[in-house]
Amino acid sequence: MFNIERWEEIFDTIRKNKLRTFLTGLSVASGIFILVILLGFNSGISNGVRSQFEQDATNQIYVRTGVTSKGYKGLNPGRRIQLYNEDFESFNKKYEDEIEYKTSLYSIWGGQVVYKNQTGNYRVQGANPDVQFIENASMTSGRFINVSDIKESNKVAVIGYKVQTELFKKENPIGKKISIFGINFKVIGVFSDPGGERENSRVFIPISTTQKAFNGGNRVRALSYTFNMSENLDEAVATSFAFSENLENDIRTKYAIAPDDRGAVRVQNTLEEAKKIYSLINTIRGVFWFVGLGTIIAGVVGVGNIMLIVVKERTKEIGIRKALGAEPLSIIMMILQEAVFITTISGLIGLIFGLSLLEIVSPMVDSDYIKFPSVDFNTAVITLLVLILAGAISGFIPAHRASKVLPIEALRDE
Repeated sequence: MFNIERWEEIFDTIRKNKLRTFLTGLSVASGIFILVILLGFNSGISNGVRSQFEQDATNQIYVRTGVTSKGYKGLNPGRRIQLYNEDFESFNKKYEDEIEYKTSLYSIWGGQVVYKNQTGNYRVQGANPDVQFIENASMTSGRFINVSDIKESNKVAVIGYKVQTELFKKENPIGKKISIFGINFKVIGVFSDPGGERENSRVFIPISTTQKAFNGGNRVRALSYTFNMSENLDEAVATSFAFSENLENDIRTKYAIAPDDRGAVRVQNTLEEAKKIYSLINTIRGVFWFVGLGTIIAGVVGVGNIMLIVVKERTKEIGIRKALGAEPLSIIMMILQEAVFITTISGLIGLIFGLSLLEIVSPMVDSDYIKFPSVDFNTAVITLLVLILAGAISGFIPAHRASKVLPIEALRDE
């Protein structure tokens, strides 16, 4: 029940001890402010890392080969391991039930692309149609390469948004001819990749056309897969690890590569890397909560000390109240209410300042690994509940002590 006399007593005590109350409230507000800022930047780190993984499919398996560094089964080191179309087709057939999307790749770095009097050097990649989904590329106009383009080795190209901007300016590129190292290709589409400028500086053409046009034969330079994901992250990671390991073992067995020769075969598993990064983010979040709560506890201890002083100062008053019949619960509520009020108001001020600062700073923070730090509604509610609980804890011990004061001893107190 609302008791106006009790509130008058609380405000009267605060008025009499303005500096003491201010300093106590400042410690609580600082603790909440620091906690909010730390949690906001943890969110920013999470956003930044997530944006990095959005560049490609999260469950991507990327395979490339190099040169052997060790002799194995009578074979000398220094052999270049070369993958072929037959390897790609064999793996596709063997792991058909596990594979979601697949592509072989034949990359040409620094490919000179010419349109009229405009020239640029871009990464040209021969690929299969599934590369669109593996790379998370979305079409802004036209279409992507398809199965028919692969079968007929069509001289068609899909260009990134940056390529369009630099070569075609404001002109519509669809249907226009571009020259790649002197060979003409018809532009059939423009894509946008969330990976940013580097990923949008690519040109995709059918891998069969790439191999024929640039003397690739039946060679491929890399393989890229995504696999069917389960809903449970741990199961998905275990599946992806098994798939990566089996794929790597198949290549090592076929080309007689030593098991510990890491440079000859490299299998990159983005899902496994993603789990490690997100586990690290969770650890950082835990550390931030620990530091923030530690700061709040320091403020709460300050509130508790102040309330002990208040109880000491009002010992005679409390004794008189009890002599006149005041119940222990009313004494507890009197002290507890003041502690909760000071803590909650101070904490809310710190919370508001923290959220306001994040609101101002957030649009300005947009780096690779920290993007738009903020605190969501649920976190703000949890922080508010922590405030109320902290206020109750800080006031309970002094309140309990006050309820145990004996009237006779209190009246003797000087």
